[in-house]
Amino acid sequence: MSSSQRVRLTSTVSGGSGSHGESDFFNERVLLLVFESIKWDVQSLCCTAAVCRRLRAMAKRLLWRELCLFRAPRITESLSNGVHSSRMGGGWPALAKLLFFCGACESTRNFVLSRSKPGHFVTESRFSKTSGKSFLMKRCRGDLLFVSDPCEHRLGDREDDLGVFRGVFRGFRESRTRACLIARQVALEERERCPYCGARVWSMTAAGLVPKNAAKRLGSHDGALEYFVCVNGHLHGTCWLAPLSSDDEDANEHDDDDMKWMAVMIMEIAQVVGSPMSIMMILQLLMGLVTMVLMVSHLESGSSTFFMVWACRASRPFVLL
Repeated sequence: MSSSQRVRLTSTVSGGSGSHGESDFFNERVLLLVFESIKWDVQSLCCTAAVCRRLRAMAKRLLWRELCLFRAPRITESLSNGVHSSRMGGGWPALAKLLFFCGACESTRNFVLSRSKPGHFVTESRFSKTSGKSFLMKRCRGDLLFVSDPCEHRLGDREDDLGVFRGVFRGFRESRTRACLIARQVALEERERCPYCGARVWSMTAAGLVPKNAAKRLGSHDGALEYFVCVNGHLHGTCWLAPLSSDDEDANEHDDDDMKWMAVMIMEIAQVVGSPMSIMMILQLLMGLVTMVLMVSHLESGSSTFFMVWACRASRPFVLL
């Protein structure tokens, strides 16, 4: 084959004298359509970004942001204040990793593990700003923090379950939490790094900025948790999840037995009475009794006034009888 033939063959494979073939392969609109068709699968995007530098740059600039907007629109809208072109603290890849990846956990100076646990992808996670308020001191309640439910990990029969949780601040550089850390001159950790952006972190446990409500929100024992916040506002932590007590299990069994007994009583009374109108009256009476019992039990556990109003309205058929 002559040199001129090799040149023509090379130009044909690459799409002619220009770079039309490459532009098709790296076309942003084409890639967006492809990922929309597969519902923005996280692992597929990871594989795509690892192909070459050009795709990695495109993913960093565009694809990770679109994934966050598609898979987690509410939290993304809140964190970006509705401005999708804005820069995210730590970058969009770090946010995407935080949303869909449970980071590895190892022993720290305040939280000792018998063995480390590797990170893993999660199919779904629930982030809540209501939960985030439980991780803020009173003076920092003006900050907006989203925290996930703990991801449970079994370590052994003799140990409690390990909970791994993560979160993210909105506008961390202007937050009261960061200002409080700087005012207290809390030192950054030497060995610990953020598993999502690689930045240095503060230990909230060492800083004494862990509210008591944080353990209750996680379902953990007091003091059996530790979490860190990086300079970009990413939060990650671990806790020991309190096991269900035998009293709770017995109570659930008693509730099931009571419901079965009430169902049997309804059937027996219906057979005796027979008329449809009487059956409806019995059902209304039973509904009122159950509602009143639930109202009393929730009052003993300190529930809100809203439930009292709802219970009273729901029990009106009982009063009318």
